[in-house]
Amino acid sequence: MRDLSAATAFITGAGKGIGCGIARALAARGARLALADLDADSLGAATAELGPTTTVRTFAFDVRDRDAFGRAVDEAESQLGPVNILCNNAGLVFPEDLEAMTYEVWDLALGVNLGGVVNGVQTVLPRMMERGNPAHVVNTASVAGLGPGGGLMYTTGKYAVVGLSESLGERLSAKGLPIGVTVLCPGAVATDIAETGRAAVGGLSQDSGAARDYADRLTESTAELLATHGVDPDTVGRRVAEAITTDARFVLTDRAAEGKINERTQRILASMPPDASEGTDETIYQSAASLREK
Repeated sequence: MRDLSAATAFITGAGKGIGCGIARALAARGARLALADLDADSLGAATAELGPTTTVRTFAFDVRDRDAFGRAVDEAESQLGPVNILCNNAGLVFPEDLEAMTYEVWDLALGVNLGGVVNGVQTVLPRMMERGNPAHVVNTASVAGLGPGGGLMYTTGKYAVVGLSESLGERLSAKGLPIGVTVLCPGAVATDIAETGRAAVGGLSQDSGAARDYADRLTESTAELLATHGVDPDTVGRRVAEAITTDARFVLTDRAAEGKINERTQRILASMPPDASEGTDETIYQSAASLREK
C-alpha cells in the first residue's frame, strides 16, 4: 500500500504504547482509525489526542473474545469504511518462573499473544481477500520470536506469530493477492507492558498465586529497564507505517538481538548433513508449495 491517506486502520492494543505509536504514525499519513483496547480509559485519552487530526472510533474488548472482535470490526467498517490495514498489536509480557506456571497462565499468555492475532486475521482477512483491494496486515511478535532469551510462554507465542506471519505472507503472494504482511519484532520499547502483564496475572485464580507473586517481584525492575533503555513507541510506529508502504516483511526496533539471531541461525545451519546428497533436496519443498496452490 503506497498511499495511506484513504485507508482505514484497525489497531488492537491501541490505547497506549506501541499501538498508540502506530496510530499516531498512520494518522499523520491521513488514515482513519479504529482503535481497540481492553482499557477504555486509555482509548479515551488516545481519542482526545488523535481525534483532532483524523476520524477515530474506539472499541473496548478482549482480543480473546471472537464474537466481540467480529462485532467491533463490523461497527468500524459501517462507520469508517472497509478495513484495509489490520494491526494485531495487543499483547502481554510478564516475568515467568518455571515453578509458578499453571495451565491458567499458559491460557492467558497464548490466548492474548497468539489467539488475539489469530482472531484478528480470521475476522478481517477474509473481507480483505473478498474485496481484492490493496491491504496490509501487521502482526506484533517480538525479538523473542526470532531467538532464545525471552520467557517460555512469551517466546512460545511470539515464535508462533512470526511463523504465522511469514506463512501467511507467502500464501497471499502466491495467490497474487495485493495484501502484504509485516511482522513487527520489537526489542525493548519504552511502554508499561510489564505493568499491564502484572495486572492481567493478578486477575487469575488462587491456583496461580505463585505466578502473581513472581510477577509482583520482578515487574518493577522490568519496567525500569524498558523506561531507561527502550525505544520511543512513536519511533516504532513510524517504522511500521513505512513498512506498510514498502511491503516489508520484518520490522525490528534495534540491533541488540543481532548476536542471538545470528547464533541461532548458525546452530541450525550447523545441524544439517554436510553432504547435500543425504536426505531430500529443496525441490521437495518447491513441489509441496506448488501443490498447496492448486
